[in-house]
Amino acid sequence: MEIGASLSLINFLSSVDVRQVARSLRGALTKDRSLCQVDFDVDPNTGFFPPQPLPRLSGPFDIWERALVDAQEALSLGDDESPDGLYRRPTGERWRAAVRSWRVLDASVWQMPQDIRFLQRAHMVLAFLVHFYVHSTPTTDDAKTLLIPRSLAIPFVHVSEALSIPPVLTFADTVLWNWELIRPEEPLSAENIRYVTLLSGNENERAFYALSGAIELKGVEMLQIIESFMTLPSTADVAAINSIARNLSHLKDIIDELTSIFQTCRDSVDPQAFYWHCRPWWNGSPPAGSSKPQWEYEGVSASKTRYTAGPSAGQSSVMHALDIFLDIDHKLAQRRLPAPSEANKKADTSFMDRMRLYMPGFHREYLQYLAASPRSVRDVAQRHPALREPYNAAVAALKRLRDVHIRIVTLYVVTQSHSAPPANIQMRERDGGVARGTGGNEASNLLKHGRDATSRAMLRD
Repeated sequence: MEIGASLSLINFLSSVDVRQVARSLRGALTKDRSLCQVDFDVDPNTGFFPPQPLPRLSGPFDIWERALVDAQEALSLGDDESPDGLYRRPTGERWRAAVRSWRVLDASVWQMPQDIRFLQRAHMVLAFLVHFYVHSTPTTDDAKTLLIPRSLAIPFVHVSEALSIPPVLTFADTVLWNWELIRPEEPLSAENIRYVTLLSGNENERAFYALSGAIELKGVEMLQIIESFMTLPSTADVAAINSIARNLSHLKDIIDELTSIFQTCRDSVDPQAFYWHCRPWWNGSPPAGSSKPQWEYEGVSASKTRYTAGPSAGQSSVMHALDIFLDIDHKLAQRRLPAPSEANKKADTSFMDRMRLYMPGFHREYLQYLAASPRSVRDVAQRHPALREPYNAAVAALKRLRDVHIRIVTLYVVTQSHSAPPANIQMRERDGGVARGTGGNEASNLLKHGRDATSRAMLRD
């Protein structure tokens, strides 16, 4: 791998107005533009996906792209004891040494394109490079920290600040920004998308991204329903009530389709490969108190690297939008029946808010906009008997989806965490026997809490 120069973004990115970049990219606002266009970088046809694949970085930034290609061909997990893993270790050390040797040049020698798509691609590439670097490094029992070299840490943190997203691999990097069109002449769809960058090199990883992407793309129809409700002139006249009823019935059907997509996981993703070969690459910096080494970003203040848990399905903006629209109370802030169980009360009620911190800033702002709206479909349904049945049907569909999600996580995470690893895979720390999702959360209690919070949204007489 050629040793080149990484670029410090300090001087430039502090002055980047990403919102202005997005506006210039999308075009000026017009009266008939919806709230989810332009200002929140949510496309009316592709939702939280950019409408086109992100272009490859070029010029002085090409060194990152070339290192990413090399990593996929050369690296294995640092604790992979298989013959192939041991064979790759010397190559991995040479790759990491090359990354460490990159010089951080002064910003005056280059110019970064003021383009949000460039920034998104830069974040995605650097995020994968950081996870490749960290997880290909063999660790010792006495290691307290794992140093991410300044050649990666400095540009990654500043790109992250420009996008208002943490400097770690996120759902956006793996699912929203990591794809190409199979048939470039056709629009983006679940049948016309191919995920490109893989950490594990395992096709189960690609299949998992594809399943997540299919859910996101189907969710675009939910965003359209939310937009329709938010822009109604009134929610009290007969025409509005009929429109809301139709949309709630359609929403129920969409959620049922999402459940069907979830269920295809068993056919496309092998549980053992998912847990032992793919999932370790996604882990972020271990939580405080873990025996595993904490990540240290060289040359960067620790205050800028507080959120480094790694990607999680909980970072899906489309599912958060659905929860907000249906008024699902994950925080247990409302007095609803049935009363929360003791397990519900012990669950992390701040999880959903924390997951929003891992979303791109625009998407997080979109959710904040929805949550701050004085208009609530649940309140409207409570006032109008004709809407109770379709509203409850949509909530019941979401509850069924979460039941399926619990079964899938049990199969892919909880069960695997208590099973023996495949041959030549070193046993990983079990975190005290508690199965946790890739975002660092207790899987079983958290998902059951979300399922039960959904049930409590049902309107009762």
